Amino acid sequence: MRYLPLTPADRAEMLGVIGAASVDDLFVDVPAEARLAGTVPGLPNHASEMAVERHMASLAAKNISAGSAPFFLGAGAYRHHVPASVDHLIQRGEFLTAYTPYQPEIAQGTLQVLFEFQTQVARLFGVEVANASMYDGSTAAWEAVAMAGRVTKRKKAVLCSGLHPHYVSTIRTMAKFTGDVIEWAAPRLEAEPDTAGLIAAIDGETSCVLVQYPDILGRVTDLAAIAEAAHAVGALLVAVVTEPVALGLLEAPGNLGADIVVGEGQSLGVGLQFGGPYLGLFGCRDKFVRQMPGRLCGETVDAEGRRGFVLTLSTREQHIRREKATSNICTNAGLCALAFSVHMTLLGGEGLAKLARVNHARARQTAERLAKVPDVTVLNGAYFNEFTVILPKDARDAVRAMADRKVLGGVSLGRLYPDAPELARGLLVTASELTTDEDIEALATALEGVLA
Repeated sequence: MRYLPLTPADRAEMLGVIGAASVDDLFVDVPAEARLAGTVPGLPNHASEMAVERHMASLAAKNISAGSAPFFLGAGAYRHHVPASVDHLIQRGEFLTAYTPYQPEIAQGTLQVLFEFQTQVARLFGVEVANASMYDGSTAAWEAVAMAGRVTKRKKAVLCSGLHPHYVSTIRTMAKFTGDVIEWAAPRLEAEPDTAGLIAAIDGETSCVLVQYPDILGRVTDLAAIAEAAHAVGALLVAVVTEPVALGLLEAPGNLGADIVVGEGQSLGVGLQFGGPYLGLFGCRDKFVRQMPGRLCGETVDAEGRRGFVLTLSTREQHIRREKATSNICTNAGLCALAFSVHMTLLGGEGLAKLARVNHARARQTAERLAKVPDVTVLNGAYFNEFTVILPKDARDAVRAMADRKVLGGVSLGRLYPDAPELARGLLVTASELTTDEDIEALATALEGVLA
């Protein structure tokens, strides 16, 4: 039975109430070139369910799944081993919901999980407080810009050149509606990030400086120097962490002077999942907590002295007057936050550090082997589990050719920066605890073959 509850008369009445002549009027903000006129070209009008299943299966068979080939992709989404116990625990009946409780007093289990999650994120980031999660890393980065503007009463954000371009795109999209000025330029193929240039861009109008740690090329930035320069003019330092496993080895951003720390939590407990759903992490200094978006769960005691959990702070538009909200974020990524928390609990501090050491060792082994490939140069000095190599040809061609050889050899910078031809020869390579000696040799052999 098709679910089409509204009649044409119903739709006409609704359009009349809001003053729209047609449904198309609701999409006028979408650029004309992005809208489709008519049906999708080449798509049949109808087919049987069995025929559609066969067709879709044949299309899916053309893909190379992450676990079926040597895998060196990263750039903000990372393949790590997720223990089977994570999947088992998050499917328990009391947890099996991706949404957020609207009657928190009867959802003690969910609130306790979020409380523990917040504690883990705060400790990982080196800040005093963290919220109950956000949609993903890119939207969390925008929320940090908006929050810094509220704190400093300024409208200019300086983004490091090494910030993931998808995060930059999200921030720019949202800034169109707030009037924030966003300063950013694509990175250069240099071994070290341009810290001096970033500091030079900070002035008395700057609300915040966003620095990815490690950055999109895998380089590790000196956050302490940038924090000092930002604080000298009353600006905030926002650190962006797309690979939280790195913090098993690197110093926590909060300990280096970051005022707000955001990031993507997908690496822990959450699979690649074709790009989502993912998990936004957000933490800050205690003095800024009133300006933090999202929800904050706290611990208390009830009238009988028993331990309990409550929504301590919820500055989102569904809980308070819309004009008073710090964000219109409507939920937290509850199920993904649960998976993150379970995985973190299984690892513990020592386990996370050990996992990070293995990742770094595998990346070093991979970089050392690729450095032996003729005409290939390893760019980075310091890195964690991700680094950039420079090829003698366009990396996009090399990636496609390696995929034909059943090796997923990395992410081409030309794909991330199509308008920056000087980056076209850059290839971003990621290794993890799942990378084997055979995988590394297969990558090097495939690269040698496609460059020959």
